[in-house]
Amino acid sequence: MGIIFDEKNKIFTLHTHHATYQMKVDKYGFLLHLYYGQKSEGCMDYLLHFADRGFSGNPYDAGDDRTFSMDVLPQELPCQGTGDFRSLAVIIKNADGSYDSNFRYVGHRIRDGKYKLPGLPCVYAKDSQAQTLEIDVEDVVTNVRITLFYGVLEESDIITRSACICNAGTGKICLQKAQAACLDLISGEYDLISFYGRHEMERNFQRIPLAHGVYTIGSRRGTSSHQYNPMLILAKRDTTEDAGSCYAMSFVYSGSFRAEVQKDQFCQIRALLGLSDELFSYPLAPGETFYVPEVVLTYSHTGLARLSQNLHQCFRNHLCRGKYQLSTRPILLNSWEASYFTFNGDSILQLAKQAADIGIEMLVMDDGWFGQRDDDNAGLGDWHVNEKKLGIPLGQLIQKVNDMGLKFGIWFEPESVSEDSDLYRSHPDWALSVPGRNPVRSRNQLVLDFSRKDVVDHVFSEVCKVLDQGNIEYLKWDMNRSLSDCFSRHADDQGRVQYDYVLGLYDFLERLVQRYPDLLIEGCSGGGGRFDAGMLYYSPQIWCSDNTDALDRIYIQYGTSFGYPVSAVGSHVSAVPNHQTARIIPLETRGVVAMAGTFGYELDLQHISEEEKQVIQDQIQMYKQYAPLILNGLYYRLVNPFEQEVGAWEFVSQDASQVLVQAVKLRVHGNMPVCYLCLKGLLEDAVYEDTDSKKQYGGAALMEMGLPLPSKAEDCQAYQIYLEKVR
Repeated sequence: MGIIFDEKNKIFTLHTHHATYQMKVDKYGFLLHLYYGQKSEGCMDYLLHFADRGFSGNPYDAGDDRTFSMDVLPQELPCQGTGDFRSLAVIIKNADGSYDSNFRYVGHRIRDGKYKLPGLPCVYAKDSQAQTLEIDVEDVVTNVRITLFYGVLEESDIITRSACICNAGTGKICLQKAQAACLDLISGEYDLISFYGRHEMERNFQRIPLAHGVYTIGSRRGTSSHQYNPMLILAKRDTTEDAGSCYAMSFVYSGSFRAEVQKDQFCQIRALLGLSDELFSYPLAPGETFYVPEVVLTYSHTGLARLSQNLHQCFRNHLCRGKYQLSTRPILLNSWEASYFTFNGDSILQLAKQAADIGIEMLVMDDGWFGQRDDDNAGLGDWHVNEKKLGIPLGQLIQKVNDMGLKFGIWFEPESVSEDSDLYRSHPDWALSVPGRNPVRSRNQLVLDFSRKDVVDHVFSEVCKVLDQGNIEYLKWDMNRSLSDCFSRHADDQGRVQYDYVLGLYDFLERLVQRYPDLLIEGCSGGGGRFDAGMLYYSPQIWCSDNTDALDRIYIQYGTSFGYPVSAVGSHVSAVPNHQTARIIPLETRGVVAMAGTFGYELDLQHISEEEKQVIQDQIQMYKQYAPLILNGLYYRLVNPFEQEVGAWEFVSQDASQVLVQAVKLRVHGNMPVCYLCLKGLLEDAVYEDTDSKKQYGGAALMEMGLPLPSKAEDCQAYQIYLEKVR
């Protein structure tokens, strides 16, 4: 069993395949954290240390015992009002205006299966694959009750955390801060790994030693953002890809968030992850409840590679849903970089014919097909087909594309509205804006108030009218600005708007998934501005970045790989000179980099040579051959491109019989030394054969000394090596 309760000692033990998580209800009813680490048996309350700590106060219950202080003890739910002066998980403004809370244990339940969260995405599992622990704590003065949820996926080495806050009192309260997970580590020297960035350069890897103080990352943009990704890793100072202890926390949420990591006065580490407390003040009337979005936790004592693989397999198998959850996605050609806004029905059909001729499987018509949309200054919100521009009804266009043997996809940006649109002229109050103030513009568009059900219902109806016009099998869901004017004319408290907005977004997406169960949705927000676990619940792939430059993508995809599976990474081959960097990179290299993702193309096929068309045909066949291994195999980072002159990664089948190595030389110098790539995840006593060269290698030698990359005096040279176990 994954969850055990020791009634005598009031200890909860959560076991996964390789890890143990333990906590205790102490004699005063506080829920104290004891241990999270390598799988272990027995009671770990000996780790708690009690001493008289100056200026660290004591609960009234403790009487004259000055050694008991919540300012020092590790906890599951640190709150304002107990004398804990560190970063806190929950802050509540009570009906009397005070901020104090004092939550004590009142009961618990253990059951098979994984809990669900109303209106929110979360990890799911069969009853045989998971257990749920619910712990109730209550403040006896205010009658506010919090239920802490723990989901244990034993074989996946995953523990999830969430909470439900219920106002069982008689007065209105207001949530000021709500974090889903707190991880208190009482000793050890740790590094913090986080992922920063910007538009067109998301999820850069950063590893820094934790020093005293509070390190904070987050988003106040209403989306998870390009700037910081809602996941973090704590790794012991000596942890590498292949050895050492490390923890990951990933937020299953697509809005503003806050992550805090604190090293306190006694060198203890506290990591918190949950909702941003900026622009957040959520009222709860008597009887109302609030659900905190989920955080996924995992631990590895064998290094970062295993930590990432735990998350990959959890998200792939227990978060993504639908027809394309585990299957190979169609290889698509997107019209955006081929034509931008300048297209019509004839040019789309011409692009489709060229795509069909070389083996591409889907044509996607991007921005510009609706309303008066000839640039990015008008038309958003008017989701009716511009047949004058296309010169043909959408249904007929789709049928013609289907008749060529291609699937058809389309682009939407449902959350936004242009001021120059019929929708805005009819309903200016539907946009988020502050009365009496001019709104902040971004891309000359505003954001629709998705915290309002009537707005969501209208846009959903308009989008469905388009989707029902033909056999549309793919939808690219874009969102090209941040939320700045967070004021809703229908909200009783403006501090709830951002959270309710995300609930409206999720409601829309869930209805879309239920109505069109075979529709492949690709998430997008100016590329990777909303690349988070919450979106994966609705869209099994997310456009990784608007930057399609293959060299930059190596860095972007490297950072992304720490928290997200390759099957979620939207990645395309684009034209050169690249439209973002003007860099010229060989087509072969662009193909290898894009294959470390869902794979597709974003270029005008009229402007490439016959020789290049043949290369593309070969790439398509190659990807189809390797796709099951790429999308569902174990992923290994072989080098850190931020530190090396090569980018390299590897896919290994679950039984270690198939291996695909991909690498790109990032820089070329005169008389370069040989680069040896030490492979990972192989069988030591096995022999592997390179299917191209027919050379054979011992598994142990490949992992110990590596595979030499042939030296070539060519910038950005790519390598792709496929090995099979022969004995």
